[in-house]
Amino acid sequence: MGGLTYIDFLAKFGVGGAHPGGINLTKNVLSQEKISSNSSILDAGCGTGQTAAFMYERYQANIVCLELNPIMVEKAKNRFQLLKYPIQLVQGSVEDIPFPDDSFEFILCESVLAFVNKPQALHEFYRVLKTGGRLLANEMTINSSLPEDAKREIMEFYNIDSLLLESDWRTLLQASGFKEIDIRQLQSDLMNGNTAQEFNFSQNFEPELFSILNQHGNMLVKYHDILSHRIFTCTKI
Repeated sequence: MGGLTYIDFLAKFGVGGAHPGGINLTKNVLSQEKISSNSSILDAGCGTGQTAAFMYERYQANIVCLELNPIMVEKAKNRFQLLKYPIQLVQGSVEDIPFPDDSFEFILCESVLAFVNKPQALHEFYRVLKTGGRLLANEMTINSSLPEDAKREIMEFYNIDSLLLESDWRTLLQASGFKEIDIRQLQSDLMNGNTAQEFNFSQNFEPELFSILNQHGNMLVKYHDILSHRIFTCTKI
């Protein structure tokens, strides 16, 4: 595949709401929080900006987007310019967030932590949250332990360094200093797709990316009892 990855597929296809449950689940998670027009929100790993645009429409809050992938940054920038939304967009990594301590009331993170150094990113999230600030995340989680060959197959395809159980996520969040940790498994079937998913195709994309899409589908079928996700919310006290 010429070194192309699942993230390349997401970027070139411009998939919005790629995380399990899509934008509708995001709306549900956000509705449980006390967000107002005075809130400062970091969309950590904003992708093409679908969620950030919704948050501005819904709350008129101070939205800041952080995204590492240059193709996704360009697509998010075009979206915000077209909509004339005053959303700040910064290219950068969640492992080294280019903002000072105590900057945000909320951090939203959807299918991002799975692909990075989790302890480092969570340390950064804790640092840039204000006291009382909330982390809202939706992340890949395995329902039970896997044999080593299966773990290796999944980690190599998604280019991730680990697969975490719900208990592993809780341990990581606690080690990062977070309190009031709530972890939920909402009943969404990863294999049934996401009816609200949007696409913003790049003009030039490699045919091999269709192979990655097929492999992703095959992975969800093969491990449908194991590969899942969790919504976790927690607070910086």
